[in-house]
Amino acid sequence: MSTADIAPESVLERRGVFTPDLLDRCISCGFCLPACPTYALTGVETSSPRGRINLMRALETGLLADDDPTVRDESSFCLGCRACEPVCPAGVQYGALLEEWRDHMWKGRRRPWKVRPLLWVVDKPRRVRAMGIVRRHAGRGSEAPGPVNLMLGCFERVLYPRVSLDARELAAELAAPDDQGCCGALHAHNGEFGRGKELAEELGDALPGTIVTTSGGCAAHLASVLGPERVKEFSQWLVEREQPRAAPPEEPSLDRGGTRALGATPAETDDPRAAQAEPRDGAAAKPAGGRPRIGLQDSCHLRNGLGVWREPRELIARVGEYVELPSAAACCGAAGSYAIVRPKDSARVLDRHLDEIADADLDVIAVVNPGCYRQLQQGVKRRGLRTRVVHLAELLAGEK
Repeated sequence: MSTADIAPESVLERRGVFTPDLLDRCISCGFCLPACPTYALTGVETSSPRGRINLMRALETGLLADDDPTVRDESSFCLGCRACEPVCPAGVQYGALLEEWRDHMWKGRRRPWKVRPLLWVVDKPRRVRAMGIVRRHAGRGSEAPGPVNLMLGCFERVLYPRVSLDARELAAELAAPDDQGCCGALHAHNGEFGRGKELAEELGDALPGTIVTTSGGCAAHLASVLGPERVKEFSQWLVEREQPRAAPPEEPSLDRGGTRALGATPAETDDPRAAQAEPRDGAAAKPAGGRPRIGLQDSCHLRNGLGVWREPRELIARVGEYVELPSAAACCGAAGSYAIVRPKDSARVLDRHLDEIADADLDVIAVVNPGCYRQLQQGVKRRGLRTRVVHLAELLAGEK
């Protein structure tokens, strides 16, 4: 029986797995299908948002059991990128439904075993701080929080400590006390939504005022708990703090190779030392022909959950020739723990992005999320591409 044939049965008692209003909102129109990366891979209805919601309805009403193979597999096969939400005419909050699904399905030993150590290590602030001891990041021990605080992140402070250092170089007013833990996004997306919310609230208490984060996924989760007025992603905060606000980027226009480019005037400086300075590690190498060609990989939750996507493009266009890749807004396959839990599927999702990066002959691909950073860095290295992967903060600091 196809999941398209499974609908909520009023005569069946609900199990209370899902919030009724969230589950009933889907009208099965199918607008979500073209936006779904896993449906694009398989063409199978159950691997689409509409198909998965029908699975959820069958689970809720008891038509399918918890141990049904399709129910179990699809709960982990979904990337959780939320690309279906912006295109949904009914306003289905698919991300919330997925969290409720995994909250029910991934309890105890049913949780993917590769995720368990990750959740353990970020569950306590002292463990998170211990991870960053071996790397020099922007945290300054007992520094007191300020009106605006930089969230150091969990694995970002270990894997990419330069990101927080460069963020503070670009914005010295950001306080970065080291006494901060995880935002809870990893828990919320992997079957422990309650604990994820607790961690977000704890971080909000540790960092009063505005929280600025260099991780798009963390920004979306924190904003859902603390409110978007308190949480800003780094590019969003940089653009919003400017007075007067810079003009929004132009609509993309086709450039060579079938990609899309945004024209922009290079940022100018009055510092005569700038022309003589050696380029930083994060700086985009200047090609012989002029400005570097720079692409962007959107953070899924940042774009689809918070609607932030113009700001990083605006900032990139100031330091290079911005090239809009066809898949820039689509998930790269990192998806939090997805690349660890389902590495083969993650690599299949990434292949399209690597093809486009190679075809566009990019000098740099910028990211705004540490998971995307790791995913693209490994993919580019595996393919032997010349394109460099950098975080937006590193790119901008390198051009400072």
